[in-house]
Amino acid sequence: MHVRALPYRIPTASAIKAAGWKLEIDGDRIPLPEAYPHWDYQTVVTLHRSITVDAQRLRTESGLAADTELAMAVVWTSTGSRLRGTADRRSLGTDGRIELNVQLPGTDLGGTLILDTVLVLAERREGTDRPTAARRAGSVLWSDQVHLRLQGDAPQFPMAVIDFENTNYPNDAAWYLEIGSDLTAATMGSLLLLVNERKPAVAEALKNAGRPRPQDAMMLSVLYADLARIMIQHALQQPEFDDEAVFPDESLGAQLISLFDRLFTGRSIRDVRMQAEQSVNWFSSEIQAAVNMLEGIE
Repeated sequence: MHVRALPYRIPTASAIKAAGWKLEIDGDRIPLPEAYPHWDYQTVVTLHRSITVDAQRLRTESGLAADTELAMAVVWTSTGSRLRGTADRRSLGTDGRIELNVQLPGTDLGGTLILDTVLVLAERREGTDRPTAARRAGSVLWSDQVHLRLQGDAPQFPMAVIDFENTNYPNDAAWYLEIGSDLTAATMGSLLLLVNERKPAVAEALKNAGRPRPQDAMMLSVLYADLARIMIQHALQQPEFDDEAVFPDESLGAQLISLFDRLFTGRSIRDVRMQAEQSVNWFSSEIQAAVNMLEGIE
């Protein structure tokens, strides 16, 4: 087991009582799940947590003076966007109770959201007293980390609801996925899901994606399967999409390779391309099976 040795004293873990994170969906708070249900880039991730610190004991065990300023902070990291920042920061008051609140826009997120909660020295300590105590501002006295998976097998990208009558798309189509042909271009600029406002059932299902009704879940399952089929089919039509291809991180090509690997684990691109060319029907059914379309829907 890896043990990290710090050059200063830290409190025992029992000096901090940290409640688990709660995820807020439609005004209700639920224990943090492993994955966010039906998350998309338009979803603002809202989380809350309460922490109680025995401040006097903590400072004593850490070798700090009774008036040392401390702060609790939350640092977020998104593995999909590779963005990172401070989501909340609170000074530790005399009662030792802290309420942490986090709100992160979906446009900054992707992949897995990592939340690090850290109790730190708020200011640098001057002087030479208490040599075994933390001195630098930001020195971590306590921390923990949780993960929230945002993206599963379903592809995620920007979306807009428009009237197809004012476009070149078939008036009665339910949706259209715009997808670029430059596989080295950024994913977020290469994909756009257009939903026909004349098909309110689709827009309503996407609106309720955080807590779908049975009819919404059915619609979303069919939509995700179709989008996965379009994306893989589009990829297979690109000659540079092959088993040896390496695309830049966060590019459309990298996104398509990742999706292909999830849906066709252990299969080669060459093999799947050949079978898709021989039978479009087989290919569509393979995608339905890979995404478990309508799984759990009665």
